[in-house]
Amino acid sequence: MPRAAAPSTTSTTSTTRTKRRSAWASALAAGCALATGLAAPVPAHAAGAGPGTSYVALGDSYAAGSAIPTLSGGLCLRSSRSYARLVAASLAPASYMDVTCAGAKVNALTTAQTDAGIRVNGPQLDAVTPDTGLVTLTIGGNNLGTSDVGFVDVVATCTALAPTSPLGAPCRDFYGDTLAKRLDAVAPRLADGLQRVHATAPGARVLVVGYPAVLPDDVRQCVGKLPATVGDLAYLRSVLAKLNDVVATTARANGAAYVDTFGPTKGHDSCSPSPWVEGLVPAAPTLPFHPNATGERARADAVLGALRG
Repeated sequence: MPRAAAPSTTSTTSTTRTKRRSAWASALAAGCALATGLAAPVPAHAAGAGPGTSYVALGDSYAAGSAIPTLSGGLCLRSSRSYARLVAASLAPASYMDVTCAGAKVNALTTAQTDAGIRVNGPQLDAVTPDTGLVTLTIGGNNLGTSDVGFVDVVATCTALAPTSPLGAPCRDFYGDTLAKRLDAVAPRLADGLQRVHATAPGARVLVVGYPAVLPDDVRQCVGKLPATVGDLAYLRSVLAKLNDVVATTARANGAAYVDTFGPTKGHDSCSPSPWVEGLVPAAPTLPFHPNATGERARADAVLGALRG
């Protein structure tokens, strides 16, 4: 079957970045009044990280808690309520370095991240040292799209194509096996990053944290809530499932533990009555299709549970 024509847009790099910043700005404005807070500290040894552990947090917006106040890190949009910050608050490590950054792709582990020629963040693996005892990492989702908003970029394409075949799956037809190939390309790059962590910090415990439940098992629950066809919603859910599978398999094959955060957030997806992952237009401060503060707390609990285990 021939692929559908690409959506009629003027998606230059400049326009994409402008739209991304606009979305971030809207989310930030909505969250200005949200009070901040961190979990009460518990002894580091109780979580299995070892007393005096040096902790480094790596990853993309799903690790940074982007657009959930309070924020730091410039365009990286790191939040004090990200799962990594909450884990650090619970562990009370000897030192904590947060180099997570919104828009990070897998190559941001080894290459400086730039936006319109401006350096946004240095190579994230530069933060790992021989003394590092704990590393958490969430990355790979931004490799799905052609822009630095990853999955949101794909959803935008699906939304634009929906009117062309309301009862079909025009987005699936348009992408074909393209997204699967992009995910397959993530595996060797992620493997290389994990091997570099081990080479630099051979004593570090490395946890690769998966992506949350963005869409429900029954995507019909999203009808009227997300502007994509049922066929394409099912397709998008399968892509997200493959993303977690690729990340999990690569982590385990390269000396890292995989932390499932899909399970802990299941039933609180973007189409649920009580979402921990927001939809296209977030009702709570966060980026579209990202965890809100409650979702980040659930993900932090999953990480702490894995450490204790």
